[in-house]
Amino acid sequence: MKPVVFAGPSIYGMARESIPDLDLRGPAVCGDIFDATRKGAKVIGLIDGLYGDCAAVWHKEILYALSNGVTLYGAASMGALRAAECASFGMIGIGEIFEAYRDGQRFSDADVAVNHAPVELDYRPLTIALVDAEATLKACRNTITREDYNRLMRAAANLHFSRRTWRSIATEAGFGSPMADMLAANAISIKRNDAACLLAAVTGDNVKTSPPPSWKFQDTMFFQQLIARQTAAGKKT
Repeated sequence: MKPVVFAGPSIYGMARESIPDLDLRGPAVCGDIFDATRKGAKVIGLIDGLYGDCAAVWHKEILYALSNGVTLYGAASMGALRAAECASFGMIGIGEIFEAYRDGQRFSDADVAVNHAPVELDYRPLTIALVDAEATLKACRNTITREDYNRLMRAAANLHFSRRTWRSIATEAGFGSPMADMLAANAISIKRNDAACLLAAVTGDNVKTSPPPSWKFQDTMFFQQLIARQTAAGKKT
């Protein structure tokens, strides 16, 4: 069975020929990792996940997958968050964003959040994640003054993720279109970079094998309810 990878806006714009042969699915929701495990996946990569108007990926289903011998990677977005939270249980985190959450340099889920288009438009990002805005501004430090840099960093941090674009960052900081255009032209996406690292890790000879867990999976009433919902959904499709 091919490695299963859940991804969307974090890999938008990545050349398809650079994406290895795998079972590429859209952003994960609650139950997707459990379902992939139940259907025999041995390697799962979590990059993007949905939230807000649906339940996000549960930690419990991640533990279920790990307890069943699945090698589970996380990076870039929801994957980086869950990997940082579940690293001690055997989930493998990849990339700069994961490391920042793991090491306590970042705390907020909103740092990686974006608005994006639906599957019909290939999950195109409509806003900019704070991690990418900050990386871009740091790369442009030699072309702007320290004062302008600080104003732009504050503006990026103060904007809600659903409103954060290059134009809104520039406007919030008191600049016009030329600044927004300059930032857009020099944009850096560490989310995409980390996602690419995960895609490389889940294929070929690079795949690691997670050691047998030293802990025991604890079943719960809520997990049984998840199983019942997924089973009922499977019968309808």
